[in-house]
This record gives sequence, structure tokens and C-alpha cells, in this order.
Amino acid sequence: MKSVTLKQLGELLNAQIKGDESIEIFSVSTLELAQRGQLTFLANSKYRSQLEHTQASAVLLSEKDAEGYDGNALVLKDPYVGFARVAQLLDTTPKEAAGIHPSAQIDPTAKLGEGVAVGANAVIGANVILGENVQIGPGTVIGQDSIIGSGTRLWANVTIYHDVHLGVDCIVQAGTVIGSDGFGYANERGQWVKIPQTGGVRIGNRVEIGAGATIDRGALAHTEIHDGVILDNQVQIAHNDIIGANTCIAGCTVVAGSVTIGKHCIIGGNCAISGHLSICDGVHISGSTNITNSVKQPGLLSSATVAMDNLTWRKNTVRFRQLDELFQRVKKIERTIKTDE
Repeated sequence: MKSVTLKQLGELLNAQIKGDESIEIFSVSTLELAQRGQLTFLANSKYRSQLEHTQASAVLLSEKDAEGYDGNALVLKDPYVGFARVAQLLDTTPKEAAGIHPSAQIDPTAKLGEGVAVGANAVIGANVILGENVQIGPGTVIGQDSIIGSGTRLWANVTIYHDVHLGVDCIVQAGTVIGSDGFGYANERGQWVKIPQTGGVRIGNRVEIGAGATIDRGALAHTEIHDGVILDNQVQIAHNDIIGANTCIAGCTVVAGSVTIGKHCIIGGNCAISGHLSICDGVHISGSTNITNSVKQPGLLSSATVAMDNLTWRKNTVRFRQLDELFQRVKKIERTIKTDE
């Protein structure tokens, strides 16, 4: 089992060490569940009461929370980021694949870099390029002319269509589809006429895509996902969307076609973003919010109503239907008052 001393972690995180710097840490856990040999963290004040009872060998703390704490600790500005760094160091997640499985189907024109691993029943198409240390999980399919950058990992049953480029050090979770046709049709007297989707998908470096997500190819130009973007499970990115660097989109959010989202945006789960609009840098959108117009100023946007008892909800629904009538009545009263003046 891999272990690291508190001193080594302090050097890694550039953190102040309190207590026994020689103790060994084998894994990470929560304040409540941590045991001897584990490291935990306090990043939210509502869990402060658990600090004095934790069985962890050491705790990541801010300077404020470290005051009066007598146990072993690493003191740093952001304990949660520190926790993420240590969790990466002690990660026990297995590899997606090891070596080239004999059942994998690899086209003779494909180019595989050093250290590539391909799992059982995976299919690698014509002219595909896999960079160094790429890992391809079992059952994954990579279509012709696609490029997967070095260090990128694809879990089981990922489908990468033709002409899709992924950058370096990306992670794509199981069941995701990248490069499927965008939803493009013309209507001729009630009959749908398909528009071939001839663009590709271009994904930057260090992008992480959750399980069951779908990223459509562009109709003519490419769909683009820029560096450092993280997409949660079951996110839909439609054709010709552009997602700016380091933007985060949570689960079950749907982004319609030809949307441009800026850098460093955070979009909550179950949001719906209408097509052909733009969202500027630094926008935060609460979960279950509908965006129907372009957003030109950074800030927090919300639209969903909170849960309430059914009787109150039914009354409010009726009142909502009456808003226009009420508005017209108020306007009429205002005109009458103005005339009397």
C-alpha cells in the first residue's frame, strides 16, 4: 500500500506542519469516518464539531481552524484544494486497460504511441492517432481520422466518432458519445430533410467528461470544448457549441445548438440553455435555470422556483395565470389616476 509522511505532504502542499511530521498517511477520508493512517480536511464550518472527535492521523486546516487544535495538522490557505492534491497522490483507481488485449480490433493504418493500452473488444478505426500512454477501456470505439492526445483516458464503452480530436490528459467516463450527429433538419412540406453534419469535435487539454454525456459534431464548423472544461454525467452539448476554458457544467444540463459559453462559468445541474445565444465569461447559473437570452454581464442567474407544498403550489399557479389580467388592470388604474390629475 502506498504511503507518504506528513512532512512530504507539507512540502508538496507548501503547508505549515503541526505535530508529528513523521507519521505515515495511506489514504484520505471524511472527518467523521477517518481512522488511523488517514488524512482528512475541514473546509466547511458546519462540520467544525466533528474536528475534535476525528480519528484521523492528520487534518488539513485553514489558519483560523488550526487555532486551538492540538492534533497533527497541515495548515494551508485552502484545505479542500489540498485534499484534492493528496487524493490524487494516493489515488487507487485502477487503469482503464493494461497492454493491448488480443480481442481489440485495431486498423493497420492507426498509429499508437508508446505505452498505449487498449482493452477487450475495443475498436480503433482507420488513420486514428493515439498519443503516448493513452488508455482505451473495453468496448470503446474510436472512429476514423480521430486523434487522442497523450495521457488521455477513455473508460469502457465510450464512442468516439470520426474526426474527433481530444487533447492531452483528458478523462472520458463510461458510456459517453462524442461526435454523434447534431440535430440538423430542414422541413419540406411536413417532411424532415436531414442535413449532413460534416463538422467535427475539437476538445482541448485536461478536459473531463462524465458518464453518459453527449457531445454532437458540428454541422459545418467544429463543436469546441476548450482547455480545463469539466462536464458532469449526462450533459448534452449540441452541434457548433463553444465552451470556454475552465467552465464547469453539472449533470443533466442541456445546451442547445450554436451556443457560445465563456471562460470560468459554473452552470448548475438540470439547466436548459436555448440555442443561438452567448454567455460571457464568469457567469454562474443556479441549478434548474432556463436561459433563453444571451448573458452579457458576469454574475449569478437563477430562475427555478423552490419546492413547496402542493396546495400552495396550485394556488400560486392559478395566480401566475392571472398576472397578465392583473397587469392590465393596474395599467388601467394608473391611466385613470393620471387623467384625474
